[in-house]
Amino acid sequence: MVNDLPGRGGRLKVLVLADECNPEWPSLPIVGYKYARELAQLVDVTLVTHVRNRENIEKTDHGLDVVYLDTEWIAGPMFRLARLLRGGEEVAWSTSMIMNYLPYLAFERAAWKRFRRAIRDGEFDIVHRITPMSPTLPSYISVKSPVPFVIGPLNGNLPWPAAFAAEQKREKEGLRRLRDLYKVLPYAGPTQRRASAVLYGFEHTRKDLGAVQPGRLVSFPEIGYDPAIFHARGRKAAGEGPMEFLYAGRLVPYKLPELVLHVFAGSPELRRHRLRILGDGPERARMEAVIAEHGLQDCVAMEGRKSQAEVAEAMRSADVFVFPSIRELGAGVVIEAMACGAHCAVVDYGAPGALAGAGRGSCVPLGPFDALVQGFRAALERCAADRVATAEAAAAGRAYAEAGFPWAKKGARTLAIYKALTSGRSLEGLGYD
Repeated sequence: MVNDLPGRGGRLKVLVLADECNPEWPSLPIVGYKYARELAQLVDVTLVTHVRNRENIEKTDHGLDVVYLDTEWIAGPMFRLARLLRGGEEVAWSTSMIMNYLPYLAFERAAWKRFRRAIRDGEFDIVHRITPMSPTLPSYISVKSPVPFVIGPLNGNLPWPAAFAAEQKREKEGLRRLRDLYKVLPYAGPTQRRASAVLYGFEHTRKDLGAVQPGRLVSFPEIGYDPAIFHARGRKAAGEGPMEFLYAGRLVPYKLPELVLHVFAGSPELRRHRLRILGDGPERARMEAVIAEHGLQDCVAMEGRKSQAEVAEAMRSADVFVFPSIRELGAGVVIEAMACGAHCAVVDYGAPGALAGAGRGSCVPLGPFDALVQGFRAALERCAADRVATAEAAAAGRAYAEAGFPWAKKGARTLAIYKALTSGRSLEGLGYD
C-alpha cells in the first residue's frame, strides 16, 4: 500500500524517515524495517524510504503507508564508487559512510520538498529519522521542522583498538582517521542542537554528541529481536556430556572469528567439547587453515551461512555463545543469543560488554590478540567447569533481553518518548539507563 497522506484515527501522526529499510537485507536495513513496522502498531506512520527498498517491502504484508523517493541520480553512482573503493561490500564500512554523505542529504532534501507543507500545516505530530543510524550523517530536515524532530537510535564512534592494526588494515578502515571531519561539514552541528530528542545506543556514541543538550539525550540501543524467532522455548536442558559452543556472524577481521579456533587449539579441556561456526566471509580461508594446522576437525564444524531461524535454533542448542568481536557497535546477535538462553562470552568493549556485563555473561578484558586468546580460554574453561554458574548467568541474560529488547517493548518506549515531546514533559527516565 502506498499513500501520500498521513494516517487518521486519533493517534499520534508520525513521519518516519528510513532511507535504509529493507526486510531482506541484514543488519541496519532490516532493523529499520522492523522498527518502522512496530511503530505503526502504536501510531499512524507515514514511512518515507528509498525506492531501492520498494521491491522487498512490497513483497511483505507490511501494513504501512509508504512513500518511495528516487534519488538514484546521486545514490547509484556514489554506491558504485564506494563498492569499487571497498573492493566489494564486506569491509571498509567507513568508506561507505563517507560516500553516503551527499546521497543521504539528497534523500532528506527530497523528503522535505515532498512533505514540507504537511509538516508546516501540522499534519504530523512528530518527525522521526530512524535510519541511517550513524552520527556522521546529519539531517537536512531537523533544522527546518516546526514539529518535534527525533533522531536515532544513533550508534557509532567506537575507536579501533590500537592492538589490532592488522585487522583494521584487512578491514580497509584506513579512512576512519577522517571520521571527525563530519563535525565541520554542513548540518552536523545544527542537527544535534535542533533535534528535540536524540536517541543513542551506548556510551561510546553518547560521547560523540557533545552539542546535544543533556535533557534531550535518551539512552536507547537500536537492537531488538523478534520473540517468535529468538526464544528459549524447547531449549535443551544442560547435561553432563560435551558442551556446545557457538559462534554466529560474518567471518570478517574485526569480529575475530579466528580467535575462537586458537582458544580451542591450546586447550585439551575445550577440545573435548564442540564448537560450531555459522557464517561466511573473507576470513574463512584463514580459519580453515588454522583448523587444519591444529587438527581441530574432530571438535570444530564450519557450517556456512544460515537463515535467521536456523541461527536461532543453533542458539537454543548452544550452551555458550562465543563472540570475540573487538569493534561491535550494536551487537544485536548478543541479545538474540541471550533471548535463546545461551551464556554469552564477549570482549568487554563496546556494545557486547555493556550487554553481557553485570553478571549476565562472561566479559573478557580487551587486550592484544594473544591476551584475548588467553582470556577467552580461561572464560570458556570456567564455563565448562562450573555449569551451574554458567546457566545462572545465562538466565540473567535471558531475563535482561526479555525485559527490554523485544520489538514490542522498544515500540512502547518510543511511544512514551513521543508523548513526552508532544506534551512538553521531561524525557528523563524514558531510556535504557
